[in-house]
Amino acid sequence: MAGGKVENAAIAGIACAVPKSLKTVAHEQKVFGEKEANRIAKNVGVFQRRVATDGICTSDLCYSAAEKLLENLSWDRHSIDLLVFVSVTPDYVAPATACTLQHRLKLAKHCAAFDITHACTGYIYGLWTVAHLLSPGTLKRALLLVGDTVTRLVSPGDRSVASIFGDAGSATAMEWDNSAPPMFFELGTDGGGAQHLMVKAGAFRHPATAATRIRTEREGGNVRSDEDLFMSGTDIFAFTLREVPPLTQKVLEHAGWDLTDVDAVVMHQANLFIINYLAKTMKIPKEKVIEDLADYGNTSAASIPMVLAGKLAERLASSYQRLVLLGFGTGLSWGGVAMTCRPVVVPAITEVEGDDISR
Repeated sequence: MAGGKVENAAIAGIACAVPKSLKTVAHEQKVFGEKEANRIAKNVGVFQRRVATDGICTSDLCYSAAEKLLENLSWDRHSIDLLVFVSVTPDYVAPATACTLQHRLKLAKHCAAFDITHACTGYIYGLWTVAHLLSPGTLKRALLLVGDTVTRLVSPGDRSVASIFGDAGSATAMEWDNSAPPMFFELGTDGGGAQHLMVKAGAFRHPATAATRIRTEREGGNVRSDEDLFMSGTDIFAFTLREVPPLTQKVLEHAGWDLTDVDAVVMHQANLFIINYLAKTMKIPKEKVIEDLADYGNTSAASIPMVLAGKLAERLASSYQRLVLLGFGTGLSWGGVAMTCRPVVVPAITEVEGDDISR
C-alpha cells in the first residue's frame, strides 16, 4: 500500500501568495457571452480568479509565500535541511526549480532540493514525501513549496477550462518533532486515464511544432491547441466518484476516526459541483467541507494550502485541528491524509505584482 502512518513530522506554518491581477466573470462574458459565462460560473462556483501576468512564475509566488512564512516563524535559514518544489509549471526544463529557490531564499548549501511534477494531488504527495524524509530525525526542518500558474496552459477559447483555473503558490514549513501526532496517508494512481486531463504537446513525447501551437475548434465548439490543457469533464467526474469516497474511508480507518471526529475536510478545489456531490455522497456535514472557489478558482497543486491559509487560518493558528485533506486529478492520481495539526503560523495571503519579484 502506498501511504501508511508517518510519525515525528509536524507542520509549523503555512503561507500562500497569489498574483494581484484579477479576472472576474465579466472577462468570460466578453468571450462566451453573458448567459453562458454566468451559467458556467454558477455551476463551477468560480466568480473571480487570480491570473499571473507576464514575468510572474510559479516560483515567484512560492518564493513570496516562503519569505513571508520564514519572517513570521523567525527560522534561521541555515537550519533548513530540505526544500521540495511541487508543480507542473516549473521555471525551466533544467535545472530543478527547487535549486534556484534554494539560492533565492538564501538557504544553506547543505540543503537538499528537488522537484516533484504533480498538479491536483501535488500537495498531498509533497506532504507525504517531506514527512517521510523528516521522520527518521536526520533532517530537522523543511520547506514544501507547492503551486501552479495553470492559466498559462489554458486556451481562453476553451469554455471547459478557461473560467475555472487561477494561479497561486504556497509554502509549508515542516519540522521533525517526536511528539507530533502521526499522519495517515493513502495514495493511488491510474495512469490509464492520463489522457483525460493533459497537455498533449510541448515536451518530448510530442515536441512543440508550428502545428501544435495552432488553436482550432474542437469538441463542443471549444477552441484550443495541442499545447493547451485538455480536460474531459465527464471522465474526470466519473473518476472522482469512483476513487475519492473509498480514499476518504481508508484515511479515516487508518486514523481510527469517523466523520464526527473531523474538524474540517479540505478537498482539491476542482469545482463546486464536484465538491458538493462528493460531500453529499460521503455524507460529510456541510459545515465541515471548506472551499474557496468563489474567490480563487481551481489553483491546481496550491488549492488545498490556499484553503488552509485562507478559510481556516484563524482556526489553525489558535487550536489543534483534526483535518482530512483530499487531492485528486491529473495522472490520474489521488491522495489523502488524516492528520491532527497543532497550532501553526498562518500569515495573511500575499498579493504579488511583477515589480515585486526579486530574482
